[in-house]
Amino acid sequence: MEKPIINLKKNEVGKVMLNDDVFGQKTFPDIIHQYIRYQNAKSRQGSHKTKTRSEVSGRSKKPFSQKGTGNARQGSNKPPNFRGGAVSMGPTNRDYSFDLNKKEKKLALKSALSTKLIENKMIFIDTFKIDNFKTKSLDLTLKKFNYKSALFVYSEKGIDKNFKLASSNIPKVQILSQKGINVKDLISYDTIFIEQDSIEEITRRLVWKIIINQYLLRKFLVF
Repeated sequence: MEKPIINLKKNEVGKVMLNDDVFGQKTFPDIIHQYIRYQNAKSRQGSHKTKTRSEVSGRSKKPFSQKGTGNARQGSNKPPNFRGGAVSMGPTNRDYSFDLNKKEKKLALKSALSTKLIENKMIFIDTFKIDNFKTKSLDLTLKKFNYKSALFVYSEKGIDKNFKLASSNIPKVQILSQKGINVKDLISYDTIFIEQDSIEEITRRLVWKIIINQYLLRKFLVF
């Protein structure tokens, strides 16, 4: 499919052909949801911990005599019913992450990209280069796009230094390399701005391996 490429002044400067296998996928809400769960689980620290009876500091001496005090008999001052004692069935250190197939990951990313394109929330920019690093100047430029929140995806060549400095103080604006593009960010931000050079890089990351594998199979399996 063909889409326009514009500059930061919102003027059209060219066209780009998008790969339908990446930007024209069917939307799979269940796969997107599963991937976001995978991301959230992987980012959980899991360092919560409470002490058991064996870990509470102190001696295991009887706190008082077995008989004659009127209290219930106790063997130590470490049980959960004592102040400063252990926690019964409390949380322990654990890893919340779980596995997700490579095909599911790629399909979720393709589906998220396609969803944004269908919703007209994806804009292709020729370059993010600007003349100065003034936040006010860039903010006025970006207000033309009427976004609620924005994610700027730049190519392997790197982000323009002025753009990086100017955008750092604008609320709800984030910059991200195409290598770090992920489902959660694509869904979380209202509008996605993709630099022209990164379109091919994203396509190569998601499709070209399959194309190369198919080519090699045809080459070596044909007699």
